[in-house]
Amino acid sequence: MERTRLHPTVWLALVLALLALAAPAGAIAAERTVSVTGKATLEVPNDSARIGLGVNVVRPAKGAALRAASARLRAVIVAVQKVPGVGDGDVRSGRVAVRKTGRGGKVRYVAAQGITVTLHEANRAGELIAAAVAAGASGVRGPSYFVGDTEAAYRRALTAAFEAARAKAQALATQAGATLGPAQTIVEAGAIEPPQPLPAAGKGTEESESEEDRPPPTKPSTSTVTATVNVVFSLL
Repeated sequence: MERTRLHPTVWLALVLALLALAAPAGAIAAERTVSVTGKATLEVPNDSARIGLGVNVVRPAKGAALRAASARLRAVIVAVQKVPGVGDGDVRSGRVAVRKTGRGGKVRYVAAQGITVTLHEANRAGELIAAAVAAGASGVRGPSYFVGDTEAAYRRALTAAFEAARAKAQALATQAGATLGPAQTIVEAGAIEPPQPLPAAGKGTEESESEEDRPPPTKPSTSTVTATVNVVFSLL
């Protein structure tokens, strides 16, 4: 019996047909997706503060002025470290300066030194300022309030932004008569701005006096944290 030989073109057509049958449906038809952007803005309570403190001392001799300023600043440091919310490493030394001045033919030297204090209980900022002034601080800058754990605050904003994106995608999927599938890609497009740094304390010469012993009123308020995400969801 004579065997029938198939033409190579026929063999190629058969192979392609078998491959098409074996391939999943998703490989033949283009997968449907929906791309959305979600944005969230949160008002986060400020739980920390930075305060600049300085001392200024006038003496007839340069060395005496510097020593007196150092002694007064040490007293200020001891006082602020007793305030709850100020821990080890929360007091940073700043600028040290000595300048010559004169009035009526008399030469005097003004020594200025400063520190910056990070306070982790923002509602105690007034208490800290009052304690520093009572201990000898002659200059105050701040308080500057901020969120201590910015990463945690930003993560909450990112989660809210993703939920906003999913809600948009769900609405679009419903209108298209499809079922919303899982997220395929997520791109972060937001950021959080750090708090503005305070100028170095210790440059001023004005005395800070309080008419009463009670701390000055302070209000930490809130910081705004914004996050944006671009998400591609599959449609089933």
